[in-house]
Amino acid sequence: MAMRTVWGGPITEYEREEARQIQLSLLPAGPLAAPSHEVAFRFSPFGGVGGDFADFFMLPNGLVGLYLGDVVGKGLSAALYAALVMGLLRGIHKEGTDPATALTILNKRMLVRPVVGRFATTLYATFDPVSLKLTFANAGLPLPLIASKTSCTSVGEGGLPSGLFPGASYENYSAQLSPGDAVLFASDGLHELRDRYDQDFSRERLAEIWRESYNKPTDESLGCLFEEARIFSEDGSEQRDDITALVLRVRA
Repeated sequence: MAMRTVWGGPITEYEREEARQIQLSLLPAGPLAAPSHEVAFRFSPFGGVGGDFADFFMLPNGLVGLYLGDVVGKGLSAALYAALVMGLLRGIHKEGTDPATALTILNKRMLVRPVVGRFATTLYATFDPVSLKLTFANAGLPLPLIASKTSCTSVGEGGLPSGLFPGASYENYSAQLSPGDAVLFASDGLHELRDRYDQDFSRERLAEIWRESYNKPTDESLGCLFEEARIFSEDGSEQRDDITALVLRVRA
């Protein structure tokens, strides 16, 4: 006879706060700083907890690894699924696997025990502090923005979300960075902010703001970006989705 799981009553505020603390413990405790680069992020969930996730770390081969993701849905259920995806990614990236292969493996593992209606958009990248080469693969997140002294451009292409289609494969994209360059990775909650006139924040506006603030220290540049987003949506609709942004900056 199949066993039935019996859930308790409504989630209390104490349980919700406990879930928030657990989710925060899965995120980076602070920025990553090195002589050649720095990495930082900001996480603003729709509620107390959310479905966005991010991490960055040093790999055994000397590269910097980082990823950003967004699972479908909001609230506690999305946070639980995000924790699952992060656990799977951590089991993959420890081997120094290249980004495209890492996302291919992630997709397969998520489909071993699929959750109906759940999937994730995920971007995984590695950065070589010596050659300043950025390599990444993208499973459906907005394209990264690279800002320099002369331009601010999106790079790479999208890709199929993780955990949705069997046999999905991904492609590595590379960008040669230079001292002073800064790369912005962001979830779609930022792009889809709306103002009082129901206008999107838009990729164009995001690129313009990033071009103006990219050369500040990472935490300060993220502060400028989130402040502009707050001003844009002020007196407009409330935040509709989780917002997460991660920055990789090459020191000048």
